[in-house]
Amino acid sequence: MSGHSKWATIKRKKAAIDNARGKVFTKVSKEITLAAKQGGGDIEGNARLRLAVANAKSVNMPAENITRAIKKGTGELEGVTYEEITYEAYAPHGIAMIIECVTDNRNRTVADLRHIISKNGGNLGETGSVSWMFERKGILITDKSKTEDELMEIVLDSGADDLKEEEDGFEVSCALENLYNVKNKLESKGVNITQASLQYVAKDLITIEGENSKAVIKCIEAVEDNDDVQNVYMNADIVLED
Repeated sequence: MSGHSKWATIKRKKAAIDNARGKVFTKVSKEITLAAKQGGGDIEGNARLRLAVANAKSVNMPAENITRAIKKGTGELEGVTYEEITYEAYAPHGIAMIIECVTDNRNRTVADLRHIISKNGGNLGETGSVSWMFERKGILITDKSKTEDELMEIVLDSGADDLKEEEDGFEVSCALENLYNVKNKLESKGVNITQASLQYVAKDLITIEGENSKAVIKCIEAVEDNDDVQNVYMNADIVLED
């Protein structure tokens, strides 16, 4: 792989390995449980739950697993009590990270993250230390069943903000509050959406290459491998050599 590559593309390739280990199911299940806990178990009346279930189906999570996760969130089934926590940190070479976690023990989580990040050349920051470098966006990933020109016309009509080609598909970005409307409009035009999420998007990117890029990737992959971590966002534009 050569040229500039966003971490999102690297993560999607890594997801196949994670899925084989069952880690994707665990993360998706936690999100469903949290969404049901916060907004109820009615998929149609709970936008966050609807999105979580759609993403669960996109990774082929069995229907019974989805139902069980929802019932744990609504209290119909006994389960672990989770809470969401967002941490801010620096990877090596000044790369900013936002780390979204879902945990049943925040003391364990913060201790683990501090150790992991420090071991890999970074440091855990204070609240507000890097969040100003990011903005929240709705992100949709599509396959390449439509050409860029075809998709651009649909995207412009949908109210989305931007369209970017990735190695394995297209990324559509939109305002946070427009995610569900844009998703519905794209699907109504026959666009196959493989992933939909709310993400932290860096306002500006720092180019990282050579050995520096390897150090950054090593740190972020170590963070992502922690069972309490749901998502990691960074402001690096990684350049990988062939």
